[in-house]
Amino acid sequence: MPNRPRIAIAGSLNMDLAVSMQRMPRQGETVKGEQFHAVPGGKGANQALACARLGADAALIGAVGNDAFGSMLKEQMDANNVRSDAVAIIQDVPTGIAAILHADRDNSIVIVEGANGRCTPGWIKRNAELIRQAQVLLVQLEIPLESVREALQIARDSGVLTVLNPAPYVELPDDLLRLANYITPNETEFECLTGAVYGTEEELEAGMRQWRMGGPTLLVTRGGKGVSFLKDGSLHTVKAPQVEVVDTTGAGDCFNGAFCVAIASGLDLAEAVAFGVKAASLSVTKFGAQAGMPALEEVHAR
Repeated sequence: MPNRPRIAIAGSLNMDLAVSMQRMPRQGETVKGEQFHAVPGGKGANQALACARLGADAALIGAVGNDAFGSMLKEQMDANNVRSDAVAIIQDVPTGIAAILHADRDNSIVIVEGANGRCTPGWIKRNAELIRQAQVLLVQLEIPLESVREALQIARDSGVLTVLNPAPYVELPDDLLRLANYITPNETEFECLTGAVYGTEEELEAGMRQWRMGGPTLLVTRGGKGVSFLKDGSLHTVKAPQVEVVDTTGAGDCFNGAFCVAIASGLDLAEAVAFGVKAASLSVTKFGAQAGMPALEEVHAR
């Protein structure tokens, strides 16, 4: 790949507070936890770090609180060569967090958006030059929707390719969808987008053909099955290699970051998807969304 593809990411930074236990507590019950981890996260930060690990010039636009978690998240970005000058430090709200309770075959997650809600359209406009200088803009849905729209509009007006990762899912207006060159839902998010359920490969192919003809290029991420897209009108799936799975938390974010690096580097769609799948398969072999993001050399060596 050519050196230093330029990626701008507008999105969230969270501290993930994860507690594991043998079983979930019933209402009003206290149970003994087994492990606790405070792990840097947030889809924007995860994806920015994935891009940087893969050799990109990655610039993150977002917001944290003026607190210990915010300092840790900014330091994590700096330590991994993500440009964080456009991560605002907000005085009157805390850094966003995700509280994760995990038990065997069960988990629950509560997200408090905190400072992520202050990543406003105005803040996006103040940092528009980062988007204009990029080859690709990557956005998700953990910052206000109007901020996502503003970032996409700036990119499209500037001839910058746009990738929309519609997670966590919210209903998206048509005018926002039209601003995306690529959209990367997982299977559940695609079912939400279309209002249908796909039980077979044939049903998925038909659903993908019917969804927004002439709209953004659709890539459906499917976990261990890989990633599917339409090639010459037919379903094509890049299968994920078999690996020893430790933690799948950051796999989708890794795919999105790697895909952006690949298309910014001039790879065609099939090559870019294959590169993203390979990177994502490596990410699940380590604990922690950000800790698992592979370096470019690891992906090439696979």
